[in-house]
Amino acid sequence: MSFSQLGLSDALLRAVQERGYSEPTPIQQQAIPIVLSGQDLLAGAQTGTGKTAGFTLPILHLLSSQPQSQVQPSRSDQPKRVIRQSIRALILTPTRELAAQVEESVQTYGKYVKLSSMTLFGGVAIQPQIRRLRGGVDILVATPGRLLDHVQQGTVDLSQIEILVLDEADRMLDMGFIRDIRRIIALLPPYRQNLLFSATFSEQVKTLASGLLYEPQMIEVARQNATADTVAQKVYLVDRERKRHLLAHLIQTENWYQVLVFTRTKHGADRLVKQLAESRIPALAIHGNKSQAARTRALAKFKDGSLQVLVATDIAARGIDIIELAQVVNFDLPNVPEDYVHRIGRTGRAGSAGEAISLVCVDEYKLLSDIEKLIKQKPPRETVAGFEVDPQIKAEPIQMGRGGQQGRGQRARPSGQKPDRSRAERSRPTQSGQSKPARTAQSAEGEHSAPRRAARRP
Repeated sequence: MSFSQLGLSDALLRAVQERGYSEPTPIQQQAIPIVLSGQDLLAGAQTGTGKTAGFTLPILHLLSSQPQSQVQPSRSDQPKRVIRQSIRALILTPTRELAAQVEESVQTYGKYVKLSSMTLFGGVAIQPQIRRLRGGVDILVATPGRLLDHVQQGTVDLSQIEILVLDEADRMLDMGFIRDIRRIIALLPPYRQNLLFSATFSEQVKTLASGLLYEPQMIEVARQNATADTVAQKVYLVDRERKRHLLAHLIQTENWYQVLVFTRTKHGADRLVKQLAESRIPALAIHGNKSQAARTRALAKFKDGSLQVLVATDIAARGIDIIELAQVVNFDLPNVPEDYVHRIGRTGRAGSAGEAISLVCVDEYKLLSDIEKLIKQKPPRETVAGFEVDPQIKAEPIQMGRGGQQGRGQRARPSGQKPDRSRAERSRPTQSGQSKPARTAQSAEGEHSAPRRAARRP
C-alpha cells in the first residue's frame, strides 16, 4: 500500500514524499482511514512505529479540507464581524520533548497547507506563548500543566476543539496527570473526535478510554511490551564502579559517534557527563532539573550530530526521534521494566537497524530478570576482556538519589520521570480567593455520553 491510497490530499502527499516515505507503516495504514472517517480511535502501538504521522496526517487533512469559519453569526440587523481564529485540534503529550517532536511533525507534514500550530509547555516564559496564542492557532500541542496555567489566566480558549489527541496516554497516567486530563476534558466541547494512543493498555488507560471515547475503533499493531525486531539487544556484565570505564571503552573502541545513554537519576546523569569528559568524550545531560533552554540546546546538538553522547533520565525515553540513531545504552537499568522497552525504542526506528546495550552490575540482576520476563526474551550476556566481574562484590540496595534507596527489584518511578507540572498542578484560586476543587472523574467524564455524537463532522 502507498500513502496515495489512504485518501490524503495532494499537499500532504507532497510533504510525505519529500520526507522520503513511500509506504505507510502498519499503524499508519490502519489509523489514517479511521481518523479520516471521523470515528474515535483507541490505538496501541510501540514507540518507533510511526504513530505520530498516523494522527498528524489525517488531522491536517481534515482541518485543511474543512476550513474554520472566520465570521461570527449575528442578528440580521447587524453586520457580521470577523473573529479570532480558534484552536481546532488539541494534542496532549506527557513531556516537553515529545510535545516539540509532535509539533515538528505537524510543521513538516503541514508545510503545504494553510494551518498554524504551536507548542505549550513549562520551563519557558509564558508571555511569548500568550502573544503567539493571540495571533490564532489551529493545532495546539501541549503538556497538561502549562495548558492549565493558560486556562487559569484566560489566555487559551478550548471551546472550539474539533479533535482531541492523547498521545502516550499510559505515560501521562504514570506521571500523575489523570486529574489534569479530566479537568481539560471538562473544558472541551461535547461534539468532537477523540484519539487515544498508548503503548500499553493498563487498567487506568482502559478506564480513561471508556469515559472518553464514543464507540471507538480499536487497533493494536504490535504485542504490548514487545521490542522491535530491528533492535539488537545485548547485556554486558560489569562491576558497578567500572561501568563508566566500560562505557568510555566501548564508545572509543567501537567508534560510536551518536550515543543515547540512560541513567537512573538526575545526579547520576550529571556525574556521568563529567566522567566522560575526563575521557575526552563530549557529552551533555538532559533531565528535569535542567532548564528548558538547556534541554533544547543539548537535544539540538545531539540531533545534528555535533554532540557525541546525550545522557538522559527517562524524561527523554519517549521524546527523541532520530531515525538513524544507532546505539542506546542503559547505563543503569530502569526500575520499571516497561521503561526498558521505551528506552531502547529510541533506536531501530522507521525500519533502521539499531543496537541496545545494557551495562548490568550485580545490584541489577533482579531488574534484568524482570525485564526479560516482560519482553519474553533473554538478550545475550557478555563480558568484555579487562572488565570481568569480581565475584567477591556483593549486591547493594540501588541508590535512588538524594540519599534514598530502593531494594533490588522493587518497582518505583525513576527520578527522571518528573512530570511537566507547573502552578496549574496545585489548587487554583477562584476570583473569590477560595481554592477551586478539581472536577471529579464522574463530572469530567460524564459529559462524554452518546448524544454528543449527534453533531459529528460529516
